[in-house]
Amino acid sequence: MGSDHRGRDLCLSLRKDLNGANGAGIEYAELDIEGVDYPDVASRVALAIGSGLADFGILICGTGIGMTIVANKYPGIRAAPCHSVLAAELSRRFYDANILCLSGDMLGERSGLQIVEKWLTTPFDGGKHAKRLDKIEVIGSKAVRDAL
Repeated sequence: MGSDHRGRDLCLSLRKDLNGANGAGIEYAELDIEGVDYPDVASRVALAIGSGLADFGILICGTGIGMTIVANKYPGIRAAPCHSVLAAELSRRFYDANILCLSGDMLGERSGLQIVEKWLTTPFDGGKHAKRLDKIEVIGSKAVRDAL
């Protein structure tokens, strides 16, 4: 879990709530640094997931969009910006998102926690969605090969 300076307050709030519930294994990146650049935080979390050190990640910046863009540059990452409980549910069910990206500017503590709880408890549906994710992986691999 990580944030830049604009996502810091929501991140600290979620940290408190998640530690009180089932926060075992949660690490935090860059919570106390003013003006930290979101690409640095997103890279750190995406690398942890891509290398297998973590299963899931939560990133928070001003809009949630910057973190999403950076995280999705890494192989095996499916980061989704979610501003509602429904978006969080669908990002897991249909896309097997492994990073949840939130907006520190647009979400309050309560809505942020509801989104995180839904995201963490929603399983991937598999089936036709798994087939589509396989196609996305092929596209990503082909794009890398073509660039070389």
